[in-house]
Amino acid sequence: MADKSRNITQRWMINNIGMIFLVLAAVVLAGTILLRSFYYNSAKQYLSSKMNMVSSILQNSYNDPSTSFSSEVRSVVENWSDRDHSELMIINSQGNAELTSSGFIPNVEDNMEDYRKALEGSSGYYTGKISSGEKIMAMSILLPENNAGYSAVRVVSSMKRIDSRIMISTLAVIAICIAILAMTFFSGMYFVKSIVLPVRQIGATARRYAEGDFSVRIKKKNNDEIGELCDIINHMAEELANSENMKNEFISSVSHELRTPLTAIKGWSETIAGMPEDADTVSKGMRVIGAETERLSQMVEELLDFSRMQNGRFSLNKATMDVLAELGDAVLIYAERAKRDGITVNYDEPDMLPFIYGDRNRIRQVFINIIDNAIKYSDKGGIVSIQALMPDALHVEIDVSDNGCGISQQDLPKIKTKFYKANYTRRGSGIGLAVADEIVTMHGGTLDVLSEQGVGTIVKIIFPIQKNS
Repeated sequence: MADKSRNITQRWMINNIGMIFLVLAAVVLAGTILLRSFYYNSAKQYLSSKMNMVSSILQNSYNDPSTSFSSEVRSVVENWSDRDHSELMIINSQGNAELTSSGFIPNVEDNMEDYRKALEGSSGYYTGKISSGEKIMAMSILLPENNAGYSAVRVVSSMKRIDSRIMISTLAVIAICIAILAMTFFSGMYFVKSIVLPVRQIGATARRYAEGDFSVRIKKKNNDEIGELCDIINHMAEELANSENMKNEFISSVSHELRTPLTAIKGWSETIAGMPEDADTVSKGMRVIGAETERLSQMVEELLDFSRMQNGRFSLNKATMDVLAELGDAVLIYAERAKRDGITVNYDEPDMLPFIYGDRNRIRQVFINIIDNAIKYSDKGGIVSIQALMPDALHVEIDVSDNGCGISQQDLPKIKTKFYKANYTRRGSGIGLAVADEIVTMHGGTLDVLSEQGVGTIVKIIFPIQKNS
């Protein structure tokens, strides 16, 4: 499970953090490009405005005969007001800087690409490094032909301050992106752990369930989908534990139920074999063997029916049938046995009921099971009452009531559950009522149990009548 949790974290890191990193990297790159473009364009516009001003002054001086052009050029260079941010140069006809506002003549090896571009047109622009390694921005404008031998005026500005601003701004954007990435990472890791840790706990608990230990429960921490999953798994564990307990109790009960008739059959077989000439003993023994064999047969049929239901192979052979005929047969089957047990069976049989559409053998099986339970859970001297009636124009109802031990309110909702037995002091496998309820449901009817402990039980079976009956 740990490997799986790491895989989840790795996938989250690759997918989410990787994607966010790429987006932020793109933002930083785009931001740097935009900042550089903004600052460089601003610097270029600034140089262009200064050059236009100088060019305008020199052009006016050149056109004024009363003014010395050479003196005016020197005056403009010497009085350059922006010497803190840029340097003004006068280029002679040989392409060398003759006058500068700083008083220093630049290295002849320095690139003057802007001047060469100006020679091809009226002005030139250049951004790059000079021989000292410093990055500059330069602009040159050609001067009108004059006797002083001046060819062009050039403005050079260092880009160190601008590049520093760009770097600071870029670092600020990178810092913000790193903070966003860190916040995303830590919040994401917290979120991933809030999923991975419960999943790891669920996996460990599920392994214990697989080993048959249903005692452990998952601790619910949040009211979200994970919390809902924890509730579902805990509920599943309770159901599995109950099912396991019922299965074990069922096996124990069935073993006991099988052992009792087998013991009786074996005992009476040995008795008859040892006393073959005693007609009364043989007759009594054969009756016991027959009764116990019928009991075993009924139990086996219940088990087979339950197995068919579980496998989806339980089928019905429906036809129009008389429910009173099947109910009467079931009462007749158990009337003698109830009499032997000291239990009175009262059957209130109506003259006629509408036909229903169903499987006569399965419906008789339902009646046999319900009447057998009523007798089984009644004590000597008890009364079992059976009544058939029409509660309305669309249904027939069969009521089987007894004044036996009854069922507690705690056990009542579970009695139709497979393997469940409310009273383990009475014989039975615990699946007969579940099979009967399934048969009634498959006929479109209902089987309801009303009971009070110490008072008795009423079972109401309702079937829809056949149309046009």
